[in-house]
Amino acid sequence: MRIGILGAGQLARMLALAGSSLGHTFVFYDQIPKPSAAGLGTYIQGSFTDKNLLEKFASLCDVVTYEFENVPISTVKFLKTKLPVHPDVFALEQTQDRFLEKSLFKSLSIPTAHFEAVDSDDDLKRALQKVGYPAVLKARRMGYDGKGQCVIRSQTDAEGALARVGLVPCILEQFVSFTREVSIIAARARNGSLQFYPLNENVHVNGILDVTRVRKNDPLFEDAKELISKLLEHFKYVGVLTLELFDVNGKLVANEYAPRVHNSGHWTIDGSYTSQFENHIRAISTMPLKDVHLKDYAAMVNCVGWLPKRDDIIKIPGAYLHLYGKEIRPGRKVGHVNLYAKEFRKIEEMIAKVKQLKTI
Repeated sequence: MRIGILGAGQLARMLALAGSSLGHTFVFYDQIPKPSAAGLGTYIQGSFTDKNLLEKFASLCDVVTYEFENVPISTVKFLKTKLPVHPDVFALEQTQDRFLEKSLFKSLSIPTAHFEAVDSDDDLKRALQKVGYPAVLKARRMGYDGKGQCVIRSQTDAEGALARVGLVPCILEQFVSFTREVSIIAARARNGSLQFYPLNENVHVNGILDVTRVRKNDPLFEDAKELISKLLEHFKYVGVLTLELFDVNGKLVANEYAPRVHNSGHWTIDGSYTSQFENHIRAISTMPLKDVHLKDYAAMVNCVGWLPKRDDIIKIPGAYLHLYGKEIRPGRKVGHVNLYAKEFRKIEEMIAKVKQLKTI
C-alpha cells in the first residue's frame, strides 16, 4: 500500500521504518527542506494550502495519515475528498483548540481541570475569580512542548499575562498539583479492534519530555484504559491515539490528547512486542493489530539538544540509540535512547548512565 504522511519529521521517519518492513511504501508532504523522513520515500515539499501539490500528493497515495496535530484542517478536508484519511478530521479539529478539547472531555465525563475561555483582560479577571490561583493561561491554538502558556500564581502575575502568551484567544485552567504525569497510548483498527499499551510515566524538563518509564501492572492502567476508550469510541477512531493525564493522589485528570503516535511511546520500538508505529500503520492499512505487551521493564531518554556517542550506548546492555538525522540545536529533539531490563531497579541505573553521557 502507498501511505501518505503529512509531515516528514522524526515521527514520520519512525512510521516509515516500521511500515516498510510490512511491504508499504511512503510519500511525505511537508514545507521544510531536507526533513528527517525524506530519504525513506518520495518527498513533496510545498505549502499545506497548495491544492495543486496536494492533488499530486493524493494521486501517489492509497491512504493518508499525519504525524503532527497542527496540520491545517482545510488540508485534511481537501485530501479526504480524494482518498481515506486516518485519523478522521473530527479528532484533529477538537485537539487543535484547547477549549473544544476540554469541553469534549467534560461532555464524555473524562475528568479534567476546571477551565474558562479567555479572550480579553476582563475575561481573565472573571476567569481567575472562578478558577482561582494558581492557574495556567494557555493559547487555545498551537503551542507545544510548554510554548504558548504561562502560570499565574498571583494578581501580579495576571498583569500582562495575555500579552505574554501572545494576545490570542486562550483558556485559563486550574493548576493541577499532581503526583506524576502519565500517558496511555492505544490503537484502534478500522474493524474496531483495540490494543492498549502499558501506562507511561513521564517527566518533563522545561515543558519537553525528558524521560519515560514503564512499569508492569501500573495500578492506574485500567482507569486510564477506560478514559481513552471513551475517546476511541466517540471518534470511531482509526490509528494510534494518546491521552496525557495527571495522577492526582491516585485519581486521573486528563490534560490533552494527541491523535497520532507520541513521544512517550518511543520505548515501544524495543520494549514492546509491537511498536506504536507498526500498529498505527497496521490500523490505517486494514492489517490486524498485534500484541502490545511489555517485554520487560522499559524506559526512554529523550536527546534534546545533545546526542551520546553510539559506542558509549553500545556498552550499556539493553540500551538502543535511535537517531533522527537532524542537526543538533538547543531545545531540538534529535534522537532518543530506549532501555529495557528485567528489573526496574536496573532501569534506573541505566537512565543515570545515559544521562551522565550528556555531561561528558
